[in-house]
Amino acid sequence: MASKKQGQRQVLESMYSVIALVFMLVACVELGDAASAVDVYRLIQYDISGVPFGSRLASLNHHASSLHFSPGADLSRTVLVIPVRELDLGFVKEYISQRQPLGGLLFLLPQIFSFENKEGTTDSDQNGGLELLKNKLIELEQSLIHANILYPVYFAFEDENVNAVLADIKKNDAAGQQATATTGGYKFVVSAPEPKKVASPVITNIQGWLPGLKADGDATQLPTIAIVVSYDTFGAAPALSVGSDSNGSGVVALLEIARLFSILYSNPKTRGRYNLLFGLTSGGPYNYNGTHKWLRSFDQRLRESIDYAICLNSVGSWDNELHLHVSKPPENAYIKQIFEGFTNVAEELGVKVGLKHKKINISNSRVAWEHEQFSRLRITAATLSELSVAPGLLESTGGLSDGRHFLNENAVIRTVKLVAESLARHIYGHQGKSIEIFANGSSLAVNPSYIRSWLDLLSRTPRVAPFLSKNDPFVMALKKELTDHTDEVIMQNEVLDGMFTFYDSTKATLNVYQVASVTFDLLLLLVLGSYLIVLFSFLVIITRGLDDLISLFRRPPSRKVKTA
Repeated sequence: MASKKQGQRQVLESMYSVIALVFMLVACVELGDAASAVDVYRLIQYDISGVPFGSRLASLNHHASSLHFSPGADLSRTVLVIPVRELDLGFVKEYISQRQPLGGLLFLLPQIFSFENKEGTTDSDQNGGLELLKNKLIELEQSLIHANILYPVYFAFEDENVNAVLADIKKNDAAGQQATATTGGYKFVVSAPEPKKVASPVITNIQGWLPGLKADGDATQLPTIAIVVSYDTFGAAPALSVGSDSNGSGVVALLEIARLFSILYSNPKTRGRYNLLFGLTSGGPYNYNGTHKWLRSFDQRLRESIDYAICLNSVGSWDNELHLHVSKPPENAYIKQIFEGFTNVAEELGVKVGLKHKKINISNSRVAWEHEQFSRLRITAATLSELSVAPGLLESTGGLSDGRHFLNENAVIRTVKLVAESLARHIYGHQGKSIEIFANGSSLAVNPSYIRSWLDLLSRTPRVAPFLSKNDPFVMALKKELTDHTDEVIMQNEVLDGMFTFYDSTKATLNVYQVASVTFDLLLLLVLGSYLIVLFSFLVIITRGLDDLISLFRRPPSRKVKTA
């Protein structure tokens, strides 16, 4: 009896070892099925006056397909992988506008649009119509941010692993084997919590002050010239919105102008009779909300002392002409003076400055240009920009295509030279004179290395205001830079108010799995089951004999028979 129990125990132990081995093998196969992990960037989610826009979901767990899917296929549980190079805007707009059922969208961006790309443009990019690709991406971005999309939408960058997965997906789709639970294929999984509202997003304004020189016994307040730039961005993917041109170029131009005038104002002999106020404002894409709050914080004396304000917006990719946008009529004496100062210097530099007049509609809360916030308080102001017309709401605010490799450093250098020379001639009373104050090769020359280093920093720093804290390293770097070149640097933290509401979850990791079909799983289960039955029978026969194996499958005698 004891030997019989020992034999049964040996059989069970053998079975446990075999089952454990099988589970280990299956687990190893599952782990090996993960093709890759990819950094992905979610389409922005926000509300305007309670109306939802952008992508409303973040988590993803669907099979993948390409644009080569079969006609009439059910895509309600499918992630469409669309390279921007192959983008069919009409198809995407139709799916969005008609609210077609879809599991999700993944757009693949060329590496040239990545702020981590160090290689720059290549001949293949240029020959392939890079400008056309950029315009297509701009149009796609506008379609996405102005739509209410009920499924997850992500962006990723092309690389070898992603391209290999996409090639397999295309091959399967072309063969009519669209990925499903029964056919297998690739499965995309993003584990992300439900997006939550960003509570009380903070916007930070930074101002620096260069005081002018008063004459002995002069008790009157000196006039002030303000140079102002909005530094934050907005785009389809907040984690990718670096805004190299809009408005990184404006920020760099302001910092270089502050550096140049700090040299002049450090010496009492060359300090001007004007105060210079440098303002870095936030909330630009949202009707310049930060500029509005900053101006409202001024006391009446400071507001009245401002002779005029120059705002800089998108000055990094122009060739030969800039535009001076104003709200007051061109016949206004102050506007004439500012415009003539710019045009005189522009002629010497071999470039053009055009004057663009646009009236302010007081009844409309929409603010197209930053200078309009000054004009609403009856302060003379103008915006210098490469843009000839005012952009629409949330347009030209530093989106996906606004990267470092599309920026012209020489354009920023010429903008600095134009603005600095114009201001200096006005401050020192040299209007109409061909006097070069910031001459090349002098101690007051524009520094290309300084401009390049700041352009590099801004071009790899996403700056969407609701996701940029008041103590963010970039904000503190701006404060430090102004502190190095100006006096009385002040930071103003305000809550972004108005009609905008934002949601978090802007970046995630996409896990790509290569999954087998259900048919394969059933076949594998059948093979393993048969193997285990044969192995079990073999072990029983060699340990207990054939009779004991047969007895396992006999029907046990009833209780009545046992009792009898």
